[in-house]
Amino acid sequence: MAAATNDQTGFQMSLKYISLITLTLQNATLILFMRYVRTRPGEMFMSTTAVIMAESLKCLTSLAIILFQEGGLKQLVTRLYEDIIQQPMDCLKISIPSIVYTLQNNLLYVAISNLDAATFQVTYQLKILATALFSVVMLNKKLSPFQWVALVLLFIGISIVQFKPESQPKSTKATQVQQNAMLGLVAVIVSCLMSGFAGVYFEKILKGTKQSVWLRNVQLSIFGTIVGSITMVIKDGAAVQEKGFFFGYDWAVWLAIFLQSFGGLLVAVVVKYADNILKGFATSAAIIISCIASVYFFEFQLTILFTVGAALVILSVYMYSMFAPAPPIQVDTGSKLNGASK
Repeated sequence: MAAATNDQTGFQMSLKYISLITLTLQNATLILFMRYVRTRPGEMFMSTTAVIMAESLKCLTSLAIILFQEGGLKQLVTRLYEDIIQQPMDCLKISIPSIVYTLQNNLLYVAISNLDAATFQVTYQLKILATALFSVVMLNKKLSPFQWVALVLLFIGISIVQFKPESQPKSTKATQVQQNAMLGLVAVIVSCLMSGFAGVYFEKILKGTKQSVWLRNVQLSIFGTIVGSITMVIKDGAAVQEKGFFFGYDWAVWLAIFLQSFGGLLVAVVVKYADNILKGFATSAAIIISCIASVYFFEFQLTILFTVGAALVILSVYMYSMFAPAPPIQVDTGSKLNGASK
């Protein structure tokens, strides 16, 4: 029994770090492609349709995973009926983060279309502090003083890293869209607050429920597709009717949509086996990877500022991991039995 428990714990730990690494790589490429497809010349796709497609792909992927786990279509339908149709209040509860996530995804397109890469990446790190604050308030998470210092160091390190790439002349080519810096700044700040709230709220739901993470993603995606469709009708209804839903789509747009949808599933796995602040660190590390990739693909020159910023980020991750408060000792026998039966 003890050996089986240790194996399960080891598997969960491995899954946690694998998902964090994959999430880091996903975020490193997502921002680059989103910026590229929103500022390149040519026909511009409507971002509201991209949000809908990302939610739809996430829903289909989650359904496919549940189908595989249940072992047949009949079992899948039974599972969906029992956990969704027969539990309307539970679905209503999951609709809150779904609505917030969908609006946040639309705001991200607004922000990345109006802010240069460095400003967007640096300002978007406010979501880590927002997540920490909501975690303390909503989950009663205890952060040590060193962890708070680590969060500050993380933000400073990421900020320093961002200075040099935008100073390179080759990285500041004129874009093909008109930009409003104030609009982009407001959009990214509101998006950070939404990300922190929705992520912690979703974490609370996942860790206090028997439903699988994939079923929760089906619920999120269904509500997200509905809210995204309403947003599309309000913002781009006339344009979609005139030009078509897939106007401006090509391989790059589809790749950006896939990365965004894939990232949504990864986030769900991360918050199931880790927590939202670790997810934030993975996202921040992705920015450094993007800068390193720029050395090879965009002739970015490695500088002292970049090295100092990277060192601060590494230090912040070390501090957060080493100085986390010790979890409380579980003495309730019933809780132990319930935990062993999962």
